Amino acid sequence: MTEVSASNSADLERAELEKVLAALGRKPRLVALLRYLAEKTFEGKSGEINEYNIAIEVFGRSQTSFESSKDAIARVEAHRLRKRLKDYYQEEGKEHAIEISLPAGSYVPVFIRRSSTAPDARASESSPTARPFLEPPSRLDEKPLEFINNQDKLNKEDQEPADLELNAVGGSGGFNLEKAGFQEHSPEPRNSRWGLILTAMAALGISGWSAIWLIQHRPYSAANQIAQHTEAKQTPTPVNAAVIPLRIIAGYSGAPIIDSTGMRWGPDQYFHLGGTVLRTEGSVERTSDPMLFNHGRNGNFSYDIPLAPGVYELHLYFATEERELSAFSMVVNGNPILQGFDINGDAGGPNLADERIFRDVSPDQDGLLHLDFEAGQGMPVLNALALLPGIPHKQAPIRIVTQPTPVTDHNGIVWHPDTYFVNGHAREQRVHVEGTPDPDLYERERFGNFSYAIPVDTRDRYTLVLHFAELYFGTQGSGGGAPGDRLFRVFCNGSTLLDNFDLYKEAGSLHAVTKTFYHLRPSPQGKLNLVFEPIINNATVSAIEVIDESE
Repeated sequence: MTEVSASNSADLERAELEKVLAALGRKPRLVALLRYLAEKTFEGKSGEINEYNIAIEVFGRSQTSFESSKDAIARVEAHRLRKRLKDYYQEEGKEHAIEISLPAGSYVPVFIRRSSTAPDARASESSPTARPFLEPPSRLDEKPLEFINNQDKLNKEDQEPADLELNAVGGSGGFNLEKAGFQEHSPEPRNSRWGLILTAMAALGISGWSAIWLIQHRPYSAANQIAQHTEAKQTPTPVNAAVIPLRIIAGYSGAPIIDSTGMRWGPDQYFHLGGTVLRTEGSVERTSDPMLFNHGRNGNFSYDIPLAPGVYELHLYFATEERELSAFSMVVNGNPILQGFDINGDAGGPNLADERIFRDVSPDQDGLLHLDFEAGQGMPVLNALALLPGIPHKQAPIRIVTQPTPVTDHNGIVWHPDTYFVNGHAREQRVHVEGTPDPDLYERERFGNFSYAIPVDTRDRYTLVLHFAELYFGTQGSGGGAPGDRLFRVFCNGSTLLDNFDLYKEAGSLHAVTKTFYHLRPSPQGKLNLVFEPIINNATVSAIEVIDESE
């Protein structure tokens, strides 16, 4: 395959855009819509592409009076454009090297680099890996759009029966998902069968709440169907796929933020719909990076993230100030992975960081990872998300050291600063510990009565390694004393791991000790809940390691 430079690639996409615009010349609304979507994407402003902005900036709707529940112009025209593009590349554009597509569930156009051989029409619908063009800078074409702003020229002669049908569903006179508690978050349902069912129900007069019941009670796949094929799909080389690791602060639009490990978190991108929220109360516990939870995206919203073929690990971050039950659902590529999800119930209360991890996540056949957040008893909210390189069928190890900064061990593995804990105290003085090739891991401790909630994928079993050293009691410690001066228990999800554990008796003072536990089962909330309970004096730990046992 011939390599194409970024600048040459951008020129090719622009040339393809002009060809398509010329082919759409007799459809001025579609021309205006496609040019707007493409230019926003070329400028790296795909985050500004949403139903409201399309209605205002492309179709001249009023900023003060436009209501998407009553005016489906953006959804209708996106539906028409999607269909026109599909038809174009099955006919006159079938030999083109580049295909422009508008994926279902998205307003962001993607540019697909085709193979040198023209693909079968059916294959072009299901198999290419598509990626939005996000970075090539370009000045917005300033062609006048008077014909768009003149509503008299938006006549129905240019609408097909299917478009009018969509208007009926989206308008005030028909069954409307937003009025029934489901805000519209995609211009076209990913499952066309359900779109047809909803339209039919509207015509038959079936009530909105009956429709919602049918939707919520339809069969769904389990979480282990997130990636039915974890091997890399045989798709064309992606163009401008997201750089991995990808870390996003939802609802945030400022400069990148550096976390406690030195990792960079960027502003919100790849999203559609939803609103933004800002934390008003105090800081969040169970995290070394509370700033990740200061912002959020809420409402019915989605993310469509362009990814190279492969396996990824998805991390979702939640925290809420509310104490009331507020359940919602989250879907990955059409597969529900969180249903009736209540942040408080999952985290154990308000203002507690809640992280959920899902292994074996892969892009869908269109080259995008689709994340949909859907209202239930309450409205969804997300604070941050991360996509990391994945290990097929296995979660990456979690390693935590009870110190404020990362530690690199003798194997070059980086241990994360202390996180996921509540209560206890951090030792500030450093001491030297014997009996280990990694004394830096043991030179501090968390002590007292404390707990950790370590996030893991619910489908696996885990090995837990606890790293200890007696830093206070004993002949070499500053507290003196003898065996029996420190006794404590350790529990995991209610099961006793250590009882009457005497660290000094085990190894003396300033000497490393590890305790390993196998086949630990996560809680239904995807956690290893570790409780360190004092019996005599304080419980203690210096480092924690969690390893997925999956083969």
